[in-house]
Amino acid sequence: MLPAFLAAIAPDAGLALPWLAEITYPQIDPVLVSIGPIPIRWYSLAYIAGLLLGYLWVRSSLPRTKTITARAVDDLFLWIIVGVVAGGRLGSVLFYGLQREPERYLSDPMAWVSVWDGGMSFHGGFMGVVLAVILWSRFNPRTNYWEISDLLAISAPIGLFFGRIANFINAELYGRPTDVAWAMRFPVYGRDREIIGFTEPRHPSQLYEAALEGIVLFIALNLLWRNPGIRARAGVVTGAFMAGYAIFRFLVEFVRKPDDGLEAGLLKFGGLGTFTTGQELSVPMIIVGVALMLWLRNSPAPVAAPAPTPKSKAKSKTD
Repeated sequence: MLPAFLAAIAPDAGLALPWLAEITYPQIDPVLVSIGPIPIRWYSLAYIAGLLLGYLWVRSSLPRTKTITARAVDDLFLWIIVGVVAGGRLGSVLFYGLQREPERYLSDPMAWVSVWDGGMSFHGGFMGVVLAVILWSRFNPRTNYWEISDLLAISAPIGLFFGRIANFINAELYGRPTDVAWAMRFPVYGRDREIIGFTEPRHPSQLYEAALEGIVLFIALNLLWRNPGIRARAGVVTGAFMAGYAIFRFLVEFVRKPDDGLEAGLLKFGGLGTFTTGQELSVPMIIVGVALMLWLRNSPAPVAAPAPTPKSKAKSKTD
């Protein structure tokens, strides 16, 4: 992925390979199948696959935990589903929709819940899950919050991977124009999803994110979590997830077309820079993630309580 970043930032560095043809975009119908009037979309299946496989991965990891039961996980995932959908949609509107179409969202309340017409935001979904887990933990005080968050962190890249693959199938959130050898021309859709043209060659940034935020992050986090010393300091893996995702997202944003054409993020209103909204939202995640790892890394690992010794019969009589 590094050549892609360098080719975008320094196009004269000789990294483009003009003698190789660009890669043909494999046009896949965003609708897998229609059952009567109901379309089954790849995007919906990606969310379902991410949540289901993430749930199964968490369940398979329970033997290494101390405070969480399978029944608790079943209940927790209902809260997570609500947090992902509600937070993801609300974040999409607040972070992107109000910048792009303020009149629409301020005049039409239904636009706020139109997931099918505007999409979701990872950063909003992340905050929704954090809030859901905090609320759930208040009703389950015997569980360790950080232990739960670590379990969710090692499974989250599964959903990120499938989500980016769905973005690729939908020909959305693609990259900026480029002349690298692996560039693709993405179809441009009209309001009714009819193809009205094709883009110039662009970075397939969805695949960069699927590889980095999905595969690389999944392997790295699970290797960390399977280390008993790190796992004992619950919360370190959560910090690694936050920092790792945000760093990858910040880097890919250099070659990714800004969401909905927004070249600059929220800071543009204060004249403080021209970073994209995705980059601006990632910086706090990097800071908090690194701080969390440093704070919990130096904390003493919890010591297991010694097993109770059996009492003698004579002793039990005096008690």
